[in-house]
Amino acid sequence: MKRVFALGIVVLSGLLTMTVAAFQAPASTAPKSLDIVKLRDHLYVITSSSPTPRESFSGGNVAVFITDAGVTLVDTKLAGWGQVLLEKVKSVTNKPVTTIINTHTHGDHTGNNDAFGKVEVVAHENTKANMMKMDAFKGKEQFLPGKTYKDKLTLGKGKDQIDLYYFGAAHTSGDTVIVYPALRVLHMGDMFAWKDGPLCDRNNGGSCLAYPKTLANVIAGVKNIDTVIPGHSPMMTMTDVQGYQQFMTGLVAAAQAAAGAGKTVDEAVAAFDIANYPGYKNERVKGAMQVVFDEMKK
Repeated sequence: MKRVFALGIVVLSGLLTMTVAAFQAPASTAPKSLDIVKLRDHLYVITSSSPTPRESFSGGNVAVFITDAGVTLVDTKLAGWGQVLLEKVKSVTNKPVTTIINTHTHGDHTGNNDAFGKVEVVAHENTKANMMKMDAFKGKEQFLPGKTYKDKLTLGKGKDQIDLYYFGAAHTSGDTVIVYPALRVLHMGDMFAWKDGPLCDRNNGGSCLAYPKTLANVIAGVKNIDTVIPGHSPMMTMTDVQGYQQFMTGLVAAAQAAAGAGKTVDEAVAAFDIANYPGYKNERVKGAMQVVFDEMKK
């Protein structure tokens, strides 16, 4: 029994590694197209695409914020999508890209930092440290974040203001949430990617155990928001963020209870009633619970 359980952990760990690798890998050579939607005057989102089929996956949602000084992009999709990303920016403004904010380290959010010439790149200090380990930036250190912060950073002012916050470990150790206060919009990156179990990337400091508290910190620390930009889903609201915090609280508690009772991850997943969370999927719950089990062993 112990041998089977151990083998299951090895297989699941391998699958999680493959998932991260898929988000880090360059895009395919298939014809590329992206959609752009207007959220507010001067704020657009170049949308994510489904990870399957692989040929259509471009990476996470990208915010295009047009300021008096130029364009600020939040994230830059997978490598290979830089030209079409630039074309989409040019479809809504003639202003140049002057700033890139990376919400976290993964290649589907940082893959085209080098596609816009010399710009200011901004990220949390932990994200910069994680990015410095990536093969994609070896020999391209000038496209790593040149400006970092610890807890909060404000860029611009008035209608052009952008507030960057760090509330704790979740998807990685450096997840930035971005607020456009004049527009009442919050950009969460992959801290809230979808309504399902998250990818808690332990190799980059992520923590499923810390996830509920980090989300609670976001809810307590960010006010006056009407629209939320998730990492890989259509636009949502703060009610959805609150629902996700409740979902993660339930998921982590169920995993902890099962592990404490000597049960397996599969038994924990079977006992977790996804029907308690309408609209949520159960495709990534097992992976998240496995991380909780692993973190509890430390």
